[in-house]
Amino acid sequence: MISMEGILTKEEIDALVAAVFEGTLIPERELAKTTGNVEQFDLLDIEEHRVIPNLDIVYDGFIRYNRVTMSNRLGRMVEIKKEEARPFKFGEFMSVLPSPVAMAIYKMDPLKGAALIALDSTLVYTIVDSILGGSGVSSGQGMNRLFTSIELRLVEKIVKDALADLEKAWAPLCPEVNMSLLRMEMNPRLVNIVPPEYQVVTMSLKIQIEETVGNMILAIPFMTIEPIRDKLKRGVQMDMMAVDPLWSYRMSEELLAAPLEISVEMGGATISLADLLELTPGDTIMLDASGKDELTVKIGGVKKFSGIAGVSGGNKAVQITRPLLGGGID
Repeated sequence: MISMEGILTKEEIDALVAAVFEGTLIPERELAKTTGNVEQFDLLDIEEHRVIPNLDIVYDGFIRYNRVTMSNRLGRMVEIKKEEARPFKFGEFMSVLPSPVAMAIYKMDPLKGAALIALDSTLVYTIVDSILGGSGVSSGQGMNRLFTSIELRLVEKIVKDALADLEKAWAPLCPEVNMSLLRMEMNPRLVNIVPPEYQVVTMSLKIQIEETVGNMILAIPFMTIEPIRDKLKRGVQMDMMAVDPLWSYRMSEELLAAPLEISVEMGGATISLADLLELTPGDTIMLDASGKDELTVKIGGVKKFSGIAGVSGGNKAVQITRPLLGGGID
């Protein structure tokens, strides 16, 4: 409902009402003067032309997190690309969803309302096949059938992973946000996150699992993100999203392969310079430690562990017994 005070002042409204009662202003005559210039205005369609600035930054963060998460979950290389972001009336959006479709309804506490994730059949069957140890390539048979309860339970694992990644992607903007799955659904008629005439903003993602390509669509009602729209408009610094998890994973792999110098001290001895100069091959130097004592293991010249000397596979070896306190590398 639009208040007249937002258009006219109280004094102007009083003067207008008085003029109508006195007969000096006839509404029908005034309307006839402007009939040619009247523009129809659909209040229900106001939101369709509103945009949510910087929302794609959140989805960029989600893509970076989720491609790593899904790759690890399925044991296959996954690539995710943004396709299209656009507003819909919720009723129209539900009518254009492919059939069959797996839908996940979730909450974004403390924001009001619920949101939706939709996965097409190609993506669902590929996920199920990969989790069950198959080739990960959908055969295309039975594509028009409804999903079984087991298939939905397996897809639910992927959805919960996606919600965890969405939570991390939203954190720089809304640190207290908590994503929680309400239920999985296959029948669009049973999904009513908002009335049909309300607007939702959608993001289509193309997900490629090796050679198979499926689609995921995320839909959030305008009313849900309206309270934080100003934060999006101002352009919140997404420092937490600046680190690509895939880059961190590759860096960790490279670090694990980095060569390190390891040395083990068998003991020590103190002799004079004169005795040192007189040493000849075959001479024996008695150390101040027994062969049964714990030895110090150094990594990069820093004391890190204690160990016991021994033999393994015919080679001299040391068995680590305990880490040394404060043995950090500067």
